[in-house]
Amino acid sequence: MSAEVPKIKLKIDPQDLQIRTFTVEKLLEPLIIQVTTLVKCPQNPSGKKKGRSKQARVLLASVEEATWNLLDKGEKIAKEATVLKEELHAALADVQKESQALKISAEAFTSDPCYLPKRQAVVQTARSLLTAVTRLLILADMVDVAYLLEHLTVFQRTFETLRNVSSKSDLQNTYQKFQKDLENLDYLAYKRQQ
Repeated sequence: MSAEVPKIKLKIDPQDLQIRTFTVEKLLEPLIIQVTTLVKCPQNPSGKKKGRSKQARVLLASVEEATWNLLDKGEKIAKEATVLKEELHAALADVQKESQALKISAEAFTSDPCYLPKRQAVVQTARSLLTAVTRLLILADMVDVAYLLEHLTVFQRTFETLRNVSSKSDLQNTYQKFQKDLENLDYLAYKRQQ
């Protein structure tokens, strides 16, 4: 694996990201459902005794844990990334900032879950966090695609060399390299699919 991996120039605008992959859409679907159900609240909640919601605290803890896991994986991706490194770090910082904002507004909401302005504030911060997470996932997906394209270029070069061999020994050596490149590309495609 001493072959140098070529740099691929992506034709994208990291400021204008849209969900174009089914996987990212499916990952975000449960979050979107949870955020939208928070919006559907009555304008005048019941006059029953107000209390602290244990479920909201549990939900907040699970969102925090999921966000920290996402940030940890995102930092690993950003360290290994060869493209969009700055954009990934900016997206990670944005997710962290929005996560902290959600924690603050959610704690206020759990102290008085029937107060409509607090509910609206937590919904707005949850949407902001969802937007930041979406941006991070899309950028990570783009980095993954760029990595696959780089390896595809290496594979194509080896294939061209294989087509132009002139001796049997060159054919054997190039074919072995071709097999390794093909296995590597197959593994990367499998890993991406997982």
